[in-house]
This record gives sequence, C-alpha cells and structure tokens, in this order.
Amino acid sequence: QVQVVESGGGLVQTGGSLRLSCTASGLTFEDYAMGWFRQAPGKEREGVSCINRFGGMTPYATSVKGRFTISRDNAKNTLYLQMNNLQPEDTAIYYCAAKKSMFCGPAENYDYWGQGTQVTVSS
Repeated sequence: QVQVVESGGGLVQTGGSLRLSCTASGLTFEDYAMGWFRQAPGKEREGVSCINRFGGMTPYATSVKGRFTISRDNAKNTLYLQMNNLQPEDTAIYYCAAKKSMFCGPAENYDYWGQGTQVTVSS
C-alpha cells in the first residue's frame, strides 16, 4: 500500500524559514516525479514546484521563485521543500504528490497524494 506523508509545517513569522519533508513508501521512489502543491483557504489548489526523476526542477508558482527550493533524496524515499523568506500569502496546506513518470505534469496527472501539512505565516 502506497503512503505519502508530509511533515515540517508550522507557524512562522514573516521572513522566516521552514523545511517540509515528504516520505513515500510502498512504491519505487526513484521511478516517480514528485511535486509540491498548496491550497489556501478559499482558493484553488496551486502547484508550487516539481522535481523529475533525474533531479530536474520545474517551478510552477512564479511567486516562490528564488525563495523555495525543491529537492529529493532517493536513498531516503524523501522529498523536501526548503522555504525561505516566507510571506503571509504563503499560508496554506502544503501537499506532496507522486507521479509515476519521468517528468512533471499537471496536478490531475499525479497518482498519489499526502494528507497535507499546514504552514501558517504570521505578519
């Protein structure tokens, strides 16, 4: 059974940093492109960033460029999102998703999703 579990969310002040982690089990992690998505209250889900099987990154959200960095450790079956200079508009539930493909793609093409981790940025 495939499980995708996010961790690392929390409350942080404006300008602070957090590192989210996502551990996937029950699948061959290196066969999957991995993505981070987020959903703020009253808003639609938004793609944040994706990393393909080869480590190539696709930034989905222009608002996070230069502040968020996605990475993966295939040996640990873990995906990361380093978030720096956090802003109140980054407040959302952050989801990790796995796509059985070499490359990234739209959210509807992802096969497995985690339950999400809350990130709250206070002003």
